[in-house]
Amino acid sequence: MSNVTVLDHPLIQHKLTIMRNKETSIAGFRRLLREIAHLMCYEVTRDLELEMVPIETPMTEMESPTIKGKKLVFASILRAGNGLLDGMLDLVPAARVAHIGLYRDHETLEPVEYYFKAPADLANRLIIVVDPMLATGNSATAAIEKLKERGANNIRFLCLLAAPEGIKHFAEAQPDVPVYTASIDTHLNEKGYIIPGLGDAGDRMYGTK
Repeated sequence: MSNVTVLDHPLIQHKLTIMRNKETSIAGFRRLLREIAHLMCYEVTRDLELEMVPIETPMTEMESPTIKGKKLVFASILRAGNGLLDGMLDLVPAARVAHIGLYRDHETLEPVEYYFKAPADLANRLIIVVDPMLATGNSATAAIEKLKERGANNIRFLCLLAAPEGIKHFAEAQPDVPVYTASIDTHLNEKGYIIPGLGDAGDRMYGTK
């Protein structure tokens, strides 16, 4: 698991505990997901390259740091990824956005694609793929393959929870893509859900079953 970074900041862990609680309301879950996305965004972008640019403050001229290169791309795996996406865009509102529509077949646990829309120039951008869960790893792997087909070569994957089985599969399929997560849980159950987990993130965000 050398390619996995666990974001163990106390505020992240505190908010995640509240999200796990089955008594947390839909509105509370949605708000916490957005808040935790803010905190995780700080960590996943910590090493962005900076360059100095000339500006003028009300007092004087100076050289000041700004993010170097083309704007970031946030790629949301629909639908639950949008909960993290909203929080990320709060911090980086100029980021480009990709949407990747995948759902998991509950019989085979394999991803089924139904939508893909991304910026045209992915090759020279950092792409951060977001999805609350890395369970089997099938959906994340499929999403990243689609991005690579469009030229993406600098990709990071951000999730709330990860299962050891998903991490193993993902690392074998996408060894060049680092994973950032708030927790590595114990295992998957027979239906492919993370245990202890927090249930289906999309259902808890939108009040569906």
